[in-house]
Amino acid sequence: MEIPDKDTLKQIQDRLSLTPRLVWDHVDEVERQALMAYAEVYKGFLNQAKTEREAVLEVQRQVQERGFIELASGQAGSKFFLNYRGKTIALAVLGERPVSQGLRIVAAHIDSPRLDLKQNPLYEETDLVYLKTHYYGGVKKYQWLARPLALHGVILKENGESVTLRLGEDPDDPVFTVCDLLPHLARKVQMDKKVDEAFIGEKLNLLVGSLPLGDKEIKERTKLHLLHLLSQRYGLTEEDLFSAELEVVPAGPARDIGWDRSLLAGYGQDDRACAFAAVAAALDLTAPSHACLVLLVDKEEIGSAGNTSAQSILLEEIVAQLLARQGESTALRRQALMQSQAISADVAAAFDPDWPEVYEKRNAARLGYGVCLTKYTGHGGKYQANDAHAEYLNRLRGIFRESGVIWQTGELGKIDEGGGGTIAKFLAAYGMDIVDLGPALLSMHSPFEVASKADLYMTYKAIRSFFSCAA
Repeated sequence: MEIPDKDTLKQIQDRLSLTPRLVWDHVDEVERQALMAYAEVYKGFLNQAKTEREAVLEVQRQVQERGFIELASGQAGSKFFLNYRGKTIALAVLGERPVSQGLRIVAAHIDSPRLDLKQNPLYEETDLVYLKTHYYGGVKKYQWLARPLALHGVILKENGESVTLRLGEDPDDPVFTVCDLLPHLARKVQMDKKVDEAFIGEKLNLLVGSLPLGDKEIKERTKLHLLHLLSQRYGLTEEDLFSAELEVVPAGPARDIGWDRSLLAGYGQDDRACAFAAVAAALDLTAPSHACLVLLVDKEEIGSAGNTSAQSILLEEIVAQLLARQGESTALRRQALMQSQAISADVAAAFDPDWPEVYEKRNAARLGYGVCLTKYTGHGGKYQANDAHAEYLNRLRGIFRESGVIWQTGELGKIDEGGGGTIAKFLAAYGMDIVDLGPALLSMHSPFEVASKADLYMTYKAIRSFFSCAA
């Protein structure tokens, strides 16, 4: 057998081997500039949308500026949005084909790990005032200690009036913190223990004040001072904190990482990186072949339970309303969903060279190598996972090849090292084809997640090509 020359061997390798491609090697100067510009706009979104409520409001603002109208408004149009309870939002663009023939759906979640205030949070101890918290989602508790924190959310007064709070983001705002124990005294109670035993959920108490009101005869006068401030500034009583949704999030903006500014770090990229990409792709649509739907849901980080989650009946109701918009029977909603194709837009775990022992390197996603297609999630023997079909994966390969999308494959670490899930399995229950897709992150679920700007842009490009494909 004749041995090919070096150039021919390279051509054979490029044609036959699955070789990961670094995005920076395959984009020209024009696309590189577009990639960097996309990241700047995305940083603004991260800074504005640190909670699910804020994300919904920001998405609604953006789409209304671009001509989207309320789905239930009765107004004529082809681009719609539905804001459900202020915590979930859907965008729809009608296509050339009837909705009953199936939709192109991209679903992502807009909640992130954080600390929530308890129902009766305010207390005083040794002349310091604290707020009790309950962590939300999968957090490493120690990551929330000894760092500046902000308070975001809403408080409902007894008369029904709503007070919106966003404190700790402006440079002139005060911030809050959960104190850590000094290392001099931490050996027995922290350093000699396992991490999950050393950092206790009930000790994640937010320090919020220390100034007393009145003389020494007044009981709990530092707490009283704080209640007095809340009353004067917002008209609140302590009981109003019961009817509140206040979230403790990292204070401060998203930032570029590195001298070359190729990486981006900030809170909530899981999963607002995908939510932003889906919205940006939807805003680009004009006359798609199929109806396109973006569904941004709440509660994914705690198992998708609740009426604003992926397990609610909201998706069916949206499709029913879209069918009615086109004069079709709402009874066809499940038929439409069974004929749909979908992407569960969620982030992947990037290979961390400092911790190679928990990854299977051949099947781990890497920063900078494009959007990650994750065939299955789950844990152990693929439990609690959606496992995408080969035919659907091949279809997406073709779409991405035609559109110049640089992609890679990945999974969530070694088989028995851990695991996790997404909302894919809940949408798959309707019979549609669906797979997970999104950028890989370092420090996932931390207050300062790291992504490659190249991967963020390829996620947007992948979703845009999925929506625009005619077949």
